[in-house]
Amino acid sequence: MSQNEVAVNIPQTLDPVYSNMIQIAWKDDEFTLLFLHTIPGVNQARAKAIVTITPTHAKNLLAVLQRTVQDYETKFGKLGGANSPEEVQNVTAIGGYS
Repeated sequence: MSQNEVAVNIPQTLDPVYSNMIQIAWKDDEFTLLFLHTIPGVNQARAKAIVTITPTHAKNLLAVLQRTVQDYETKFGKLGGANSPEEVQNVTAIGGYS
């Protein structure tokens, strides 16, 4: 294993979750991502996971997601979706919380 590789141990008790909505809050030293599952026909969502990361990690995540989506689209074709921040659906940004 090289210095850049990390052995990942996933406990058998860790269940995968499905999320179709995300709320993102940030402040000077962290970003918090709240992964939600909205229930069709009912005006409510259930929190599935909360993940807090540093601003640097958030920027790295953005770059990796952009590259990964680009690779996906190369293989499977262009995705529909937002062309600008104003068109984003099911993601809410809450800035400067304390």
